[in-house]
Amino acid sequence: MKIEDYAVIGDTHTIALVGRSGSIDWLCVPRFDSGACFAALLGEPEHGRWQIAPAGEITHGTRRYREGSLVLETEFQTAEGVVRVTDCMPVREGAPQVMRLVQGVSGSVPMHLELVMRFDYGSVVPWVRKPDGRLHAIAGPDALVLTTPVALHGKDLTTVADFVDADTFQHFVDARVAFFLREIRHTQTQRAFDGFFPISLNEL
Repeated sequence: MKIEDYAVIGDTHTIALVGRSGSIDWLCVPRFDSGACFAALLGEPEHGRWQIAPAGEITHGTRRYREGSLVLETEFQTAEGVVRVTDCMPVREGAPQVMRLVQGVSGSVPMHLELVMRFDYGSVVPWVRKPDGRLHAIAGPDALVLTTPVALHGKDLTTVADFVDADTFQHFVDARVAFFLREIRHTQTQRAFDGFFPISLNEL
């Protein structure tokens, strides 16, 4: 993918690059000068990325920023319908967060998630576990935690999920399903999520 095909989201401390394909291919946390946990931009998908996109063929795609913000909206049109993925990084009050919301616009679109977490520019494969229903990826002092109601499973050192908007979204106001990825220090994993949702879904 060409560099001009990426859009930027950020929280004033770091940024993520989101491709037209719905894949976050670059993210350094917690700062701009930290090691990347998603580094597919410089290599291959196995060096780290987070893709949420229709499982089938995309016939047309558009994207835009919400006015006056770095909240990115990408719409995918498929033979089954239209789905919108909204991406942002809230202004930081603690640990960095990437928030991804998937919203069915029309029809019923099968979706596929692929999350490849790799620390230190794709060189370190973390230990992944789900001790509390959330997905924890840990390697030394570094940790990422993913919170979502979507059922996840591991495949070839990758976290994957398949879901259909009409089935999954019925549990959410305005037909939305949320994914929250947060970077924290490993020693903070047990206490950092007591108040995990600093932003209401109604704000996005």
